Amino acid sequence: MDSFVDGSGYLAACTAGLPTLGTLAAQRADLDAWAHAETSPATYGALVEEGRALFAGIVGVGPDRVATGSQTSAMVAVVAASLPDGAEVVVPEGDFSSIVFPFLVQAHRGVTVRSVPIDRLADAVRPGTAMVAWSSVQSATGAVTDPQPVVEAAQAVGALTLCDLTQAAGVLPVSAAAVDVTVTHAYKWLCAPRGVAFATVSDAALERIRPVQAGWYAGEDVWSSCYGPTMRLATDARRFDVSPAWQAWPGAVAALRHLASVDAASAWRHATGLTDRLADALGSPRSGQAITTFPDGDGAALAALTAAGVTASGRAGRLRLAFHLWNDEDDVTRVVEVLRGVDGFRPVG
Repeated sequence: MDSFVDGSGYLAACTAGLPTLGTLAAQRADLDAWAHAETSPATYGALVEEGRALFAGIVGVGPDRVATGSQTSAMVAVVAASLPDGAEVVVPEGDFSSIVFPFLVQAHRGVTVRSVPIDRLADAVRPGTAMVAWSSVQSATGAVTDPQPVVEAAQAVGALTLCDLTQAAGVLPVSAAAVDVTVTHAYKWLCAPRGVAFATVSDAALERIRPVQAGWYAGEDVWSSCYGPTMRLATDARRFDVSPAWQAWPGAVAALRHLASVDAASAWRHATGLTDRLADALGSPRSGQAITTFPDGDGAALAALTAAGVTASGRAGRLRLAFHLWNDEDDVTRVVEVLRGVDGFRPVG
């Protein structure tokens, strides 16, 4: 907890993470360097490569399988644009729009998107399915999906897999090794500034996905790829890189250094332990998740927490709370005291 700014009452890592003290120092130093004309693309480029390697370690793949970008929806759009005409994509009902919309906008080519209950995702894969896309942790509910049955079902019919790790990496032990494509924006549980995102790409995906947004940063040698018409793209996942949002990277690397040093299993036990304590205190079933939700159709519970200085969020008619490394039992006690005073609040239903 001492590595972060004061996170007391901040229960919204699923919305946006808090900065580490190292991130703040790095961002301030970069602003000072910029003010003195001391920044350079090469310096930022070195940070991108360090960030690539740190993220690779967090998700269990080699740096050559990691591409860098700024937003997950743009990364998913590259995958969607590479699907053949008439392809079928299977997604969970109610998954985050950045995973769903890039496929839906391919309808003019006959691409169809079939939404199924999250607990039936693996069973819904069938011959003819070209892609299965899902979030490792559902944004609205915090539900965690075991990737193995989904990956096995997809492999059985020759479908590619795409998993969004944005609500997982940094708190839940994850591995990108078995999935064809993963996408992760680092501004939530990885606590980076917004504007730094990563994708991982398998060998099969590298062969089947076209880098339709290729620019100078996708070149085999970035610094000699600034002008056309000759194009030599990187042979590994870097061919999907886009030009970095420079000023976000100093803080992002500082955050990734810290999160890479944290045992993910311990982080998960810490977060789920707090949600379980909250459930016990409110008399609701334990979720075993880092994100927990309660019915709040009129928003009264969220409003009461906000008035009490607790930062939470509301999604799909439910109060959404997330516990991360800066939270402790005092946050649980504070939430319980507020919610017990909300007329009509029921933790189940």
